[in-house]
Amino acid sequence: MTEKTKYSDVELEEFREIILEKLDVAKRDYDLLRGGLNNSDGNDVSDTSPTFKVLEEGAATLSKEEAGRLAQRQMKFIQSLQAALIRIENKTYGICRETGKLISKERLRAVPHATLSIEAKQGKVR
Repeated sequence: MTEKTKYSDVELEEFREIILEKLDVAKRDYDLLRGGLNNSDGNDVSDTSPTFKVLEEGAATLSKEEAGRLAQRQMKFIQSLQAALIRIENKTYGICRETGKLISKERLRAVPHATLSIEAKQGKVR
């Protein structure tokens, strides 16, 4: 029996659905993070008493920095999912970029934007 080198169109469609669902959630999360950065939720220190205003502003700055890092990470995740959709279109999805072998379905279901097999990721490729 020859080793399978590509996923079928049916299998690729299953992965496309998984990716599209994750992409939808990721975009909503990103929008929430961006809203927090832009202070569009209306939570600010304008109505806080002067005594606590300095503490509130310091905490808000830290919170915005963290939200900025999270937003950047979320955008990277979105871009990885979008790249996975392009690999599906090109029918190269699920092929390890180091070994050229298929990445297991279980791994792709858990990490649909994966480009490395577990063996390659762990550096066990010879």
